[in-house]
Amino acid sequence: MRRMSRMTVQVMMSLALGVACAATAGAQTAIDRTVLPIPEPQYPHSTVFNVRNATPPPRLEVKAPAKAPNVLIVLIDDMGFGQSSAFGGPIQMPTVDHLANAGLRYNEFHTTALCSPTRTALLSGRNHHTNNMGSITETATAFPGQTGQRPNSVAPVAEMLRLNGYSTAAFGKSHETAAWEVSPSGPTDRWPTRSGFDKFYGFIGGETNQWAPLLYDGMNQVEPSHDPNYNFMTDMTDQAIKWVQAEKSLTPDKPFFIYFAPGATHAPHHVPKEWITKYKGKFDQGWDKLREETLARQIKLGVVPAGTKLAPKPEAIKDWATLSPDEKKLFARQMEVFAGFGEYADTEIGRLIQAIEATGQLDNTLVFYIVGDNGASAEGGMVGLYNEMTYFNGVHETVEDILKHYDELGGPTTYPHYAAGWAVAGDTPFTWTKQVASSYGGTRNGMAVHWPKGITAKGQVRSQWHHVIDIAPTILEAAGLPEPKSVNGTPQTPIEGVSLAYTFGDAKAPNRHKTQYFEIFGNRAIYQDGWLAGTVHRAAWEFKVRGPLEDDIWELYDTRTDFSLVNDLAAKNPAKLKEMQALFITEAVKYSVLPLDDRLFERFNAAMVGRPDLMAGRTSLTVYQGMTGMSENVFINLKNKSHTITAEVEIPKNGANGVILAQAGRFGGWSLYLKEGKPTYTYNWLGLQRYTVAAAQAVPAGKAILRFEFAYDGGGLGKGGTGTLFVNGKQVGTGRIEQTQCCAFSADEGADVGSDEGTPVTEAYTVPFTFTGKIAKVTIELKEVKMADKEETERGRKMATLKKALSD
Repeated sequence: MRRMSRMTVQVMMSLALGVACAATAGAQTAIDRTVLPIPEPQYPHSTVFNVRNATPPPRLEVKAPAKAPNVLIVLIDDMGFGQSSAFGGPIQMPTVDHLANAGLRYNEFHTTALCSPTRTALLSGRNHHTNNMGSITETATAFPGQTGQRPNSVAPVAEMLRLNGYSTAAFGKSHETAAWEVSPSGPTDRWPTRSGFDKFYGFIGGETNQWAPLLYDGMNQVEPSHDPNYNFMTDMTDQAIKWVQAEKSLTPDKPFFIYFAPGATHAPHHVPKEWITKYKGKFDQGWDKLREETLARQIKLGVVPAGTKLAPKPEAIKDWATLSPDEKKLFARQMEVFAGFGEYADTEIGRLIQAIEATGQLDNTLVFYIVGDNGASAEGGMVGLYNEMTYFNGVHETVEDILKHYDELGGPTTYPHYAAGWAVAGDTPFTWTKQVASSYGGTRNGMAVHWPKGITAKGQVRSQWHHVIDIAPTILEAAGLPEPKSVNGTPQTPIEGVSLAYTFGDAKAPNRHKTQYFEIFGNRAIYQDGWLAGTVHRAAWEFKVRGPLEDDIWELYDTRTDFSLVNDLAAKNPAKLKEMQALFITEAVKYSVLPLDDRLFERFNAAMVGRPDLMAGRTSLTVYQGMTGMSENVFINLKNKSHTITAEVEIPKNGANGVILAQAGRFGGWSLYLKEGKPTYTYNWLGLQRYTVAAAQAVPAGKAILRFEFAYDGGGLGKGGTGTLFVNGKQVGTGRIEQTQCCAFSADEGADVGSDEGTPVTEAYTVPFTFTGKIAKVTIELKEVKMADKEETERGRKMATLKKALSD
């Protein structure tokens, strides 16, 4: 009897547990998705002794809502409204053409005028200052809205989707991680794979060498390819195709979210030569004629209203007819390179679209193809650049200099950018360009949306006014997901964008995005219900602001009747202008835009603006063999200073060769290495001049101490000095280095111990030229400088000198 009672109790407990589990399972159909991650149900502890007598509880498996679409965001870099063929431009882009013709074109879609701000806004649905990304990550400051570190209260849409049952992946450019956080020391909270993406393959920063990129797979550096035909655009597409094929093979019913963000068409303009050849002679007419041709095509295509006038060029842009034959020859070539880059990138994107179609998933894939994260880039200045790093070091290139590389432009021995006249033409029908947040030339970008299962209209234009912060809420609505109130334990800042899904089926639906501020480096504007008021504080090619922020001259436009912003109504309607200016201040306070910060080069100096700096106060750094890819933001700054580099090495019996320590590469940098066993130091000044100090004798076998001393001349920025080599305390070589780089070596190539990854500092060796001995450690020490030098290189003077050099 006693035994029967026990069994009865066990059965009753099992039944009770089963009822509880069944009730919980039924409740899953109405789970609360506003708190992420979705909490696991709490089951009572089992009292069943033998598993054979027990019923397992149901497993919580978070699934996306039924029929939730796959989502693909394609974001082209630095392409203007008037450059792609889908919006009347001269660059043939068959993939975006196809998607637009089978879906919708949006001709009043807006970005922030700069890359990092646009990207964080796109991926979160909140304004860029709410993301603390008032500018690019490398110019962050200590002020809220500008710190470069996305708050935990601003969860990215990738994390929202991942926690709701999506597979997530990002490929290409990720310029949303604070520059000082990109090291093994972290923190890694804002790296892509900790920002909602299960998979990341790409580069972290504003740009990369497309022929020799520094890449990460997740948080692990990728060994560089030595395939002579390698280009990152093809590589990232291959990686994305492999991922989507595997994801749909293993979990065909699980929707994916892919963020596909090429480095194209940001500088450097790197593209295989056959794509450049396709455009030979197609820009000989020049940028003035191209603007007229583009506007005519835009009107015919219906993406610009009939009767729209071409806005005037900025005064700094010369008329094509006044240029010399050499200028015309060079500038036409620069645009051929850029156009080839654009078509090549779009064609690779087409391969990804085809791969999705081959899985049978394209009909239920919501594609946003955004043709530019800001307006076209005018940062190449009036003549363009053979090596973009000259721009960051205040060194002027001339047409004659760049023409020497005419046939190489776009290839691996150049790091090019085009002249600003092409950027203005690329933003047709508007006046301004990237960085100018007060003009649609800087903020308006074409977008195609394609979703056969969700959008029945084909080839239609949508003219509702929208902004990049509207993409995230659109995705949530399309997926049938609520906006989360809490993510990973942190209450969320409400999404600030407005879903544009209401436009999918109704071309005439009234605008729902009523008000939007813009601000980048003091260029600022406010939009409300068709009115746009703004002020140009500085153009992209100007290194001095036009005047104090308080004295800026504002313009006023009624965009409902003035698509290209040619009729300034500020003088005629001062009351409306005053109302709009007051609204800007209201919005600026609301979204942490204030205080306005129009500093430019000062903001690249962490000490001047109070952001974190891994090397703050350090006068020495010791590194070890195998440490590679250390960016300038995490490596000791030895520019404009006397310094020593001391390496403790062990040379094998048959001698050693290879790099001991190198920083950057072909377009500027330095390397300490052994060649034929002989200690050698090469300083590469912007790819324009190389200075080498070498010993006559090889280092003998055994342990040795190699030292390189650089005695800086002082007297300003970017000056020269004397380099001296020592082996075990004995001087073995000396020589002059006539000039150095004042301000930057590379946007992507880092410092490497025991090799030279990426591109070679010197053509005396082939990368990676791995050291064949052993390196115990390498110590870099900054030397005390004379008081006169200290005064000359004082923070404020340093930046003032640079600004003067750039503006001369």
